[in-house]
Amino acid sequence: MAPVAFITGGTRGIGLGIAKKFAAEGYDLAINGVRDEASVSAVLDELRASGQRVVYCQGDVSDLAYHATMVKRAVAELGYINVLVNNAGVAPQVRADVLEMSEESWERVMGINLKGNVFLAQHVANYFLTQRNSDPDFPACIVNINSVSATMVSVNRAEYCVSKAGRAMATQLFAVRLGPENIPVYEVRPGVTRSDMTAGVEEKYDRLIADGLCPQPRWGEPEDVAKAVASLVKGDFSYSSGHEFSIDGGMTIQRL
Repeated sequence: MAPVAFITGGTRGIGLGIAKKFAAEGYDLAINGVRDEASVSAVLDELRASGQRVVYCQGDVSDLAYHATMVKRAVAELGYINVLVNNAGVAPQVRADVLEMSEESWERVMGINLKGNVFLAQHVANYFLTQRNSDPDFPACIVNINSVSATMVSVNRAEYCVSKAGRAMATQLFAVRLGPENIPVYEVRPGVTRSDMTAGVEEKYDRLIADGLCPQPRWGEPEDVAKAVASLVKGDFSYSSGHEFSIDGGMTIQRL
């Protein structure tokens, strides 16, 4: 049987890039998104064209009531889950200065980017431990897709930065808790990457990249992130649980 990856926010952007890479590597997929299935049918068909089984698990990750339902559907149709890729995330709808940030924006961003991430990881981690009780060799892994904003400050996206800093700590917490069970937990931090989230600021980042924002003077692509995630899940860095892997073209290197 093929390994199974459950990818949140997997119908577009970085999540879709990861899904395509996993499908090409022989994984069956449980894909989460908030849109109805008819709206993403073309994406699902594209993934199925690889010959892998693909199940769509619709649900808002910030609503914890969806977590059990989504996992239950994935397991019922695919047999099990081996990998959780916590990718779902949003930017603020309005990029307001930290002195003007609204409570509504804070709650929305933190609910999806942090609360949803943490509690879905909790639910899946408990599922993994149950599987290990009956099969000590059951393969299991969690990868959190984060951002360079976990440590880089953007004063007009404060809620986003705080959510990503929290996601970094969550990675370490789960890595320490699951380490004795030999279940690795990794964090991948993309830099400026082409996606729906960055489409509205493309001109800004074109200019910054041209002015030297990254030592490697180009945009990151979803495929760049997907390659890193696939390598981690394969076990190429099996003694690195809890650590972050930056896929940012050198953007976070301190330079004079």
